[in-house]
Amino acid sequence: MSKLWGGRFTKKTDQLVEEYTASIMFDKELAEEDIQGSLAHVSMLGKQGILPQEDVEKIKEGLHRTLQRIRRGEIEFSVADEDIHMNIEKTLIEDIGPVGGKLHTGRSRNDQVATDMHLYLRKRVVEFVDLLQKLQSALIGQAKRNLDTIVPGYTHLQRAQPILFAHHLMAYVSMFGRDIERLQDSYKRINTLPLGAGALAGTTFPIDRHYVAQQLGFERIYENSLDAVSDRDFILEFLSAASIIMMHLSRLSEELVLWSSTEFRFIELDDAFCTGSSIMPQKKNPDVPELVRGKTGRVYGHLMGLLTVLKSLPLAYNKDMQEDKEGMFDTVRTLQGALQLFAPMIETMKVNKERMRQAVNQDFSNATDIADFLVGKGMPFRQAHEVIGKTVLYCIQHNKYLLDLTLDEFKQFSELFDDRIYSVLQPERVVDARNVYGGTARTQVADAIGRAEKELEQTAAWVAERTRDSR
Repeated sequence: MSKLWGGRFTKKTDQLVEEYTASIMFDKELAEEDIQGSLAHVSMLGKQGILPQEDVEKIKEGLHRTLQRIRRGEIEFSVADEDIHMNIEKTLIEDIGPVGGKLHTGRSRNDQVATDMHLYLRKRVVEFVDLLQKLQSALIGQAKRNLDTIVPGYTHLQRAQPILFAHHLMAYVSMFGRDIERLQDSYKRINTLPLGAGALAGTTFPIDRHYVAQQLGFERIYENSLDAVSDRDFILEFLSAASIIMMHLSRLSEELVLWSSTEFRFIELDDAFCTGSSIMPQKKNPDVPELVRGKTGRVYGHLMGLLTVLKSLPLAYNKDMQEDKEGMFDTVRTLQGALQLFAPMIETMKVNKERMRQAVNQDFSNATDIADFLVGKGMPFRQAHEVIGKTVLYCIQHNKYLLDLTLDEFKQFSELFDDRIYSVLQPERVVDARNVYGGTARTQVADAIGRAEKELEQTAAWVAERTRDSR
């Protein structure tokens, strides 16, 4: 059978050109979305009297059969038919005859493929919001179990001040919360219908775009036909959000790798999420967080790749835009895999509370509180800072920590010191002294967990509503 668009051509397409320009190898992933859009389109053609109802029903029956055959793996897609749209249309025509060729009335592959990708990403975004809230739930669960666990807080990867381990975990809950907000905001632009824009200028047929939007659950319609077929901002926005999510996962991955090392021994990852060495039998390698950290780069690359593809394109559609799909599909798979693994990995993670406490007792992360103690007695902060700096130096020179010093040793640096300094220096006191909104005090962290759990409920409701609307 000749090309469905081949009427104007006098030569067959060169085989190498067919292979080079075909997209069926990757856009077959859009098969269900393509048929979903076609069913709405042909229903509209019947409603508007553009096609007789008999033809509409025959086409819809054929599309449903085609969908079932695709799901059963019975259709072998052909490079000669270029893309998923032409492969499905050809299959339809072979099934129901020439009437199948009427399906494409009033539309172009340009607005058709854009619609497919909007439908595809709309579903994926809801799935990712769901996966992110499950990861948040796992982090919150660990935070609730570690409300009394104190760990060194770091800046420059140097011990800075003691914090609750729960507070550290809740920082990632906040990060992933922003990721959810970004995805939810992008959903508004993804949920916009381009179908009806034709190749670039609309169509001469009296179509009803609002009816199609209603059938497919789109909240808005592209106002400009040129913009509708040339817009890939919604994919860029998804790739950007995905890159930020992967960056957050990578930061957490780095900490999991560090914390599970012999040098830290703060946590132990479950065996199910680690691997061994082919030569060193004692090894337990944190491969999952390492791979997530490594795969972050490929997601960044897909964002930069599509930005580069689009930067010089004149309106409206250009073949360059075929490059929008592979990176998008790979990003979806990469992010999906990472998020599916992370929640159970965090949930099953063992926390070495004793080792964390030992680390807090063997550092100078409580030094700021001594300075605050002196400030409370009237000493200017800059002077107190210098006094404590000299006190820490003394400890280092004498192989001691601050709690090891006698009161006489403290007083050699300032007469303002008294017995209360030993209470001030206790890690629990240091932590609970930060009793400000967003601080690491136990009451503040408990309140933060409560707020996060309420946000989880709202997110779950958002996911349930969007999932119900897409059915």
